[in-house]
Amino acid sequence: MVPRRRVRRPWYRRRAFRLTRTAVLTVVLVTVGVRCGGHDGPGAPARAGQAASGAAAAPAPGGGGEEDRTEGKKGSERSEPPERPEPPPRPLPRSPATALRVPSLGIDAPIVPLRLGPDRHLGTPPVDEPKLVGWYAGGPTPGERGTAVVVGHRDTKTGPAVFAGLARVARGARIEARRADGRTAVYTVDRVRVFDKATFPDKEVYGPSKRPELRVLTCGGLFHRATGYTSNVVVFAHLTQTR
Repeated sequence: MVPRRRVRRPWYRRRAFRLTRTAVLTVVLVTVGVRCGGHDGPGAPARAGQAASGAAAAPAPGGGGEEDRTEGKKGSERSEPPERPEPPPRPLPRSPATALRVPSLGIDAPIVPLRLGPDRHLGTPPVDEPKLVGWYAGGPTPGERGTAVVVGHRDTKTGPAVFAGLARVARGARIEARRADGRTAVYTVDRVRVFDKATFPDKEVYGPSKRPELRVLTCGGLFHRATGYTSNVVVFAHLTQTR
């Protein structure tokens, strides 16, 4: 038998060449992967997803690159200092009140002057005119320095009166008082309190003030036929604008 002649394999099919090629490809792929990953590392897919959705992408921990840091510096340079609060309006000279508006409650009522009675208690508007508001004429006029006092009925025998919804006025609401000289004093509500008449805090409600303030009062609490309402609703406000 004639022995078979051994055929030599081509160089590109030899085992040594295949091993060398595999090693080279592995090194190339690892190098490319490191360069593409950059600073993002494992967080890169998340940032890509955020950018696609239009949301602002937050820098990955320890990353962000020089571009992100530069943008942060520019943003801080563009930031403006907080606005200074506007100074309070100057008090107005004396002028009688003519009308009261509480836009949030739909109140726009004429004003009548009120004075203290023989018992040193402040009177109220006439019961047969429930839509009138009373302004204490012995105290400050609208916009004048000090504590001005306004009163009105919650209801009468004929039904709800001008201040039926006074307890619902919100903090920050406006109260506008028109004056005989054509100017308007605009007050802003600070708080609303309900005081029992038996322990009414006169000093807190009627006490003097260095700035123009306003107190609006009506009845509140429970009603008894013999004695009337048990409490008073008091709105505290201060002057914030004149026009």
